[in-house]
Amino acid sequence: MKKSISLVIILSFLSACATRPENIQAQYVSPMQYQSYSCEQLESEAMRISRKVTEVTGKQSKQATGDAVAMGVGLVLFWPALFFLIGDDKKEELARLKGEYDAIEQSAIQKNCSLAQQMANQRNASSEQAEKEAVQTQQKSQGNWN
Repeated sequence: MKKSISLVIILSFLSACATRPENIQAQYVSPMQYQSYSCEQLESEAMRISRKVTEVTGKQSKQATGDAVAMGVGLVLFWPALFFLIGDDKKEELARLKGEYDAIEQSAIQKNCSLAQQMANQRNASSEQAEKEAVQTQQKSQGNWN
């Protein structure tokens, strides 16, 4: 009985952990709200949202790292540390911002703005960087096991 109660408590704390920013999917935002924007206005709005995404991503990453540390300490050494998992999760805000960024990109594509190509290039560069980091992480973890 004690094991099952402990398991339930641990699982409830695990669900409270903040999600890593790269694992948060964009929330759908209709591109229709940007229909009346000019290409210049779309570019300005994209820059504003990009800055906000960077800010919120940093906060979310810090929260996720802090939660992971608290979980490790709590499970191994000191269970009251698990109470520090309740924090300032920015998952919903980050998902919304990512959705707005995607909506701006769709509007830029529809209006044939040069911004659309810039955003596509940036997205491709980010994807390539993420793939390289994933390969490096995998190689490091395989190196530790060999």
